[in-house]
Amino acid sequence: MKIKTQHDPQIKVLVADNNSLVRKLLIDILSTDDKIKVIGEAINGQDALKKVQKLQPDVVIMDIEMPEMNGLEATERIMASKAVPILIVTTRGNVRMAYAAISKGALDLLEKSDIRLENAGELIQRVKLLSKVKVITHPAGKYTERKMTGRLMIEDRKSGSDSRKQVIAIAASTGGPKALAVLLSELPEDFPCPIVIAQHMGDGFIPGLAGWLNSISKLTVKEGIDREIITSGTVYLSPSERHMKISQSGRIILIERQPGDIYHPSCDLLLASVASTYGTDSIGVILTGMGDDGVLGMKKIKGVGGITLAQDEKSSLIFGMPKMAIESGCVDKVLPLHEIATELVRLTLGVGVERKA
Repeated sequence: MKIKTQHDPQIKVLVADNNSLVRKLLIDILSTDDKIKVIGEAINGQDALKKVQKLQPDVVIMDIEMPEMNGLEATERIMASKAVPILIVTTRGNVRMAYAAISKGALDLLEKSDIRLENAGELIQRVKLLSKVKVITHPAGKYTERKMTGRLMIEDRKSGSDSRKQVIAIAASTGGPKALAVLLSELPEDFPCPIVIAQHMGDGFIPGLAGWLNSISKLTVKEGIDREIITSGTVYLSPSERHMKISQSGRIILIERQPGDIYHPSCDLLLASVASTYGTDSIGVILTGMGDDGVLGMKKIKGVGGITLAQDEKSSLIFGMPKMAIESGCVDKVLPLHEIATELVRLTLGVGVERKA
């Protein structure tokens, strides 16, 4: 039996998908929670654009592949005119387009095969979470593009600054793909150390994320491979199907997930392994996301004398993981997203940086 709440306003959701069966399934799932109300359906991007203006939903769930106007174009137009939190529905075959929608302002991705009644709780939680996010309207995605095209120029590099084998470990969850795009696109091509990342993600989505990030970064971005030695100037993403850690010899070790694992891939496991292997030469970064995964790993890095950074509340899509880390006392510096790359360059190269206009 559902418990009705009289005081909290219902979250208004618009469902956009050209497949009527998918729309019905989404509506059936969302209707199991009295705090959510589906106020409309759209059969393509053009229809979604009109109904966002007319119905003013709190959240839009939108398929990426639709006739007449796809989800990418619809996202760009909605975010340019009447910004609203958008959850993109996609298949693995369309993941590159889905990540492009993230760059235009969509907040999160949902694998179409995960739309099942047995997963109702997860979808409902994500909708509730996204409904609380304040999004901004910006013409044709220019806000994102501006953030992602600024490059750092290295000045007066100190001799010997490359001698230290520093390693950066990043933890990210909801909102992470866009945050990673901003951060990685700001780093210079001669960035001197490896970067390893655990980004919470549905199975099968990491290769697409790696490809998208690689296309907008001057660094090489790839999915981590078991037993691979990490090298400077390369970014390694943990597969979501397995956890990743770094061994004492600097190799990637992939570990099978266990049925009870809440987060995948594990941020704590990756960051803690970097702390154990690199000690004072480890740098931990915790980005936007919900929950507390990564906090233990950040504590490990702090405990061995490494450096820890956290994304600030204003620039975080979800100020959950960073907040937990900050409140635990293990964060050395809290920074807006657009300043994290600058700080990483300063820490690894020991030089000042200048931002291009």
